[in-house]
Amino acid sequence: MASTYTTQQGDAWDLIAYRVYGDVKYTGWLMQHNFPLLDTFAFGYGTVLQTPPLPAPDPTVNLPAWRITA
Repeated sequence: MASTYTTQQGDAWDLIAYRVYGDVKYTGWLMQHNFPLLDTFAFGYGTVLQTPPLPAPDPTVNLPAWRITA
């Protein structure tokens, strides 16, 4: 996976997350790693965004509290 994404005219955060990571649920992850651009809603052509790899999935995310061992 590329570590950057160059925007096209009219790209929005959720569309970029879908193109890069395959799901809009990673929009927040993308925004966290491009903090200086948070005021941008729709991008113009040529803005370069950082697209770091996704973190490893947390196997305890959907477990009830009593199933999680410390």
